Amino acid sequence: MGKNKLTILGLGKLGLPFSLLLEKNGFSILGVDINRKYVDDINKKTIDTNEPKVKKYLQIAKDFKATTNVKRGIEYSDYLFILVATPSLKDGRYDHRQIDGIARDLIKYSSPGQKKNVIICCTTMPGYCDKLQNKLKPYGYSVSYNPEFIAQGSVIEDLANPDIVLIGESNNYVGDKIENIYLTIVKNQPSFHRMSTKEAEITKIALNCFLTTKIAYANMVGDIAISADCNPDLILRAIGSDSRIGEKYINYGYGFGGPCLPRDNKAFSKFAGDQNIKAVISQASDMANDQHLDFQLQQFKKINDKREKIIFKDVTYKIGTTIIEESQKLKLAILLAHSGYKIVIKDNPKTISQIKKIYGDLFEYI
Repeated sequence: MGKNKLTILGLGKLGLPFSLLLEKNGFSILGVDINRKYVDDINKKTIDTNEPKVKKYLQIAKDFKATTNVKRGIEYSDYLFILVATPSLKDGRYDHRQIDGIARDLIKYSSPGQKKNVIICCTTMPGYCDKLQNKLKPYGYSVSYNPEFIAQGSVIEDLANPDIVLIGESNNYVGDKIENIYLTIVKNQPSFHRMSTKEAEITKIALNCFLTTKIAYANMVGDIAISADCNPDLILRAIGSDSRIGEKYINYGYGFGGPCLPRDNKAFSKFAGDQNIKAVISQASDMANDQHLDFQLQQFKKINDKREKIIFKDVTYKIGTTIIEESQKLKLAILLAHSGYKIVIKDNPKTISQIKKIYGDLFEYI
């Protein structure tokens, strides 16, 4: 097999941009996804997406193909990257069923004497990769963990300019291979952190837990400043200028939301509980986030008249996306609408369509 051949299992919001970035930098990529129409659209280069650079990179890609044939994907390369969804369960843990399904295929299509390497790129509960390794080892697979730190709306840019690359390696050889792949695709000089899979799983969610804490802290300070008739931006800018703290995520605004930070925070707290540790900081961050939303609600009510229409523009969790999951701005709009305010949502058609399906005529729409 060619040394530059890689298989990507899962061509969703992360898998497709990752595939295209790899292809652009000289790798031969076979992507696998179960959605036949989506795969056809990728191969015809007619997919519809708002993710920056994806359409452009797909149009110029010459060595990237998609398939629904899992067996073909497994046979294509000795390095199999898994990028499927691991949604949160009700108790805050991650649902690994999609990875488990791929594991069954890996066993089904394994060959005697093979040596293949599975790299999990989706977020998992600490200890899951060890269990998967025990399950797959008899069939000639190693399991490593390589989660991404990206935000939708800037996936390719984030992949190409990471602050860190986290590698939970099954062995040094695979760790070297993963590191060399990133050295090929990154434009900057990230720090590489190589460790066991469980250590990397903890690192992933602990890092995002700290980001929620930083955001919650900044908003708490901002709420205090506003209540004291002071400028929160001046105060936070000064705090962030201290190198021990840093300017990133020390801004006043809406609380943390989206598909990653809230659930990683809850998962970290759940894992801590499994170790008989109470993760009081992550729990406090969630409480502070709720408190900040209530503060914004009360401040809004003080300033705005119910008789006037209020326009909420760009209510996704991050401008440039169509994701409304855990959007704090949308939560504020909902609370105000339920309080009798006339709220108008102004956003792109895809976002408005999602909101209409859930909230109907609670809002007016532009």
